[in-house]
Amino acid sequence: MNILTKVACACLLCIFAFSNVQAQKKGFAFGIKGGVNLSRLTMGDVFTTRYDDNGNPYLGYDGKEVRDNLKESFNTRTGAVGGIWMRFGKTIFIQPEVLVSTKGGSFKIIQNDQETPVEKTINVKYSNIDVPLLIGLKGGPFRILAGPVTSFRIGDNQRLRDAFKYYTSDLNNAMSEATFGYQLGAGLDLGNFSLDVRKEGSFTNLASFQVSGQPVNGGASLKQKVSSWQVTLGLKLF
Repeated sequence: MNILTKVACACLLCIFAFSNVQAQKKGFAFGIKGGVNLSRLTMGDVFTTRYDDNGNPYLGYDGKEVRDNLKESFNTRTGAVGGIWMRFGKTIFIQPEVLVSTKGGSFKIIQNDQETPVEKTINVKYSNIDVPLLIGLKGGPFRILAGPVTSFRIGDNQRLRDAFKYYTSDLNNAMSEATFGYQLGAGLDLGNFSLDVRKEGSFTNLASFQVSGQPVNGGASLKQKVSSWQVTLGLKLF
């Protein structure tokens, strides 16, 4: 299924939500929003063989195959998010959104080709079109909401691709064009303005590939996901 098909499916979900709630005549609101993402990459801790540009195992100072240590970092990256939102319903509501979002994170590669290991930090940044479809409950000015989110990658700084090319021969399949996750959080409505704080997590991997070395965590593959906190300020237009 290509990206256009997935976007079409997401749009159909929004239309379905619109039809159901409009039929119940429970209200409608439309607005814009913008804010920040605080995101982090998670991937565990693995050892895997490094390959040269010709696809041969890289040899270290001792003549043995080099097995580098790839490990997650607790550093976060700040990105921007903005787009449109719609709300169908009053007390119980459905809220689809279409957002352009910048996320990222960092991870470490400890290279063991020298007598003393060298640690490198890889900073990753990429842009998505995010399509959340949220169900919420509103009481007074306060809201709680949760639901699935589909993210389509539209650009990146190539750092992830450049780093992983030495550890997998199937780079295209290692990188996901779309990921599926969830959002949950709370919001506050004051007149036409709204403030939202949400936690976002992933069900699917941003990148994954089989490792050829012995994993520290006992798994057979590297699986990289992204988690983030999102803070946005919205304006209801009508």
